[in-house]
Amino acid sequence: MLPSGSDQHFAAESLSNTQDAAAYRLPEASAAFPDMGDADASTNACVDAKGNLDGELRFPLAPPAPGGHAVSVAPGILWARMAMPMALDHINVYLLEDDDGWYALDTGLALDTTKLAWQQLLSRYGNGKPLKGVICTHFHYDHAGLAPWLMQAFDVPLYMTGGEYYFLRAVATSHGPALSQSLTGFYRRLGVPQTVQQQIFDTVSKDPFMGSYPPSFRRLSDGDTLEIGNRQWQVVIGAGHSPEHACLWCADDALLLSGDQLLPKISSNVLVNEIEPEANPLSDWLDSLQRLASLPGDPLVLPAHGPVFYGHRLRAAQISQHHQQQLQLLQQAIVEQGSISVYQGLSILFPRKLGPVETMLALGETLAHLNYLLWQEKIFIQSGADNAADSYCPLSDEFDFVYEPSEDDTA
Repeated sequence: MLPSGSDQHFAAESLSNTQDAAAYRLPEASAAFPDMGDADASTNACVDAKGNLDGELRFPLAPPAPGGHAVSVAPGILWARMAMPMALDHINVYLLEDDDGWYALDTGLALDTTKLAWQQLLSRYGNGKPLKGVICTHFHYDHAGLAPWLMQAFDVPLYMTGGEYYFLRAVATSHGPALSQSLTGFYRRLGVPQTVQQQIFDTVSKDPFMGSYPPSFRRLSDGDTLEIGNRQWQVVIGAGHSPEHACLWCADDALLLSGDQLLPKISSNVLVNEIEPEANPLSDWLDSLQRLASLPGDPLVLPAHGPVFYGHRLRAAQISQHHQQQLQLLQQAIVEQGSISVYQGLSILFPRKLGPVETMLALGETLAHLNYLLWQEKIFIQSGADNAADSYCPLSDEFDFVYEPSEDDTA
């Protein structure tokens, strides 16, 4: 399998951005936060020209049991699940059959149980063919955490985008006191109480999954074509959830390996961090959703979490609308209260008790939405003096964020 340049391009260009090194360090820090509410309510809907929801996603297959079991989703494609000891209790991984071996797409966590599950998968379903490569959609350690072991155990290369690989290395080497020091000033500006900061730092320091990274990789770029078996997979890059997330699109067979870019029942975390505090990843995320929605036909979506499904435009529209509603909540609160800090905005978007990891993720997500409003010139920021938090203030006495579906949403 060799990536080659492709002349095919999609209408919406994705923008690269820097994502949080700290926010994905902890075993509870799922790649998909927050839950958008009741699963049935969030999936049984379609978008009409007025932004109303009417329709449903379709789930054609029951998922495999976690561990060394697999379900065939198409000739030469196996769907397996790796268990995870956290609220998000699994990750989907896929085996793609080539003429002389298999490619693994995503890895699961670096756990002995996951290693055993991979050995069982290849023994039960490999038909005597070896593993010949590992493809990681992005750097989060449920997706790439076991890549070093797979590379060594099976003597295979890793395929990954440059943005994801180098960010993975940066995250793996950035533990220690310097992290808490860099976050202290950042959290002060967000208005986070010191007791909450300390809870976050204490939890970060206990992360068992950091410190390992793959020694090398082969670069995937947007538009590359991967030839695996009798299929050609085009690399489609997304951003917002991670720097340079790789999805794989097979137009001939209408199959989309979507990673965390399109999940059927939860919404991937989109956040801002201390490394690039003025970043606008939500804009990148919404652009990436539009790009996936523009894919033709009705492909079978193979996501990283949850069941495989049909309805990619519908799901992209649902997630976009969710974020538009969050933006409206924040803008309305700013108008009504006169100003808010990021920590105050967190309780508006996430009005329930949160643990340290959830708080860390929710802070980054709240800031991402506030930065989007700043870039859209809906609000302005008033820097806090001395040790005071920054305040986000209205530019007018009206809040005017209304969801307007694109033509892709309604197709």
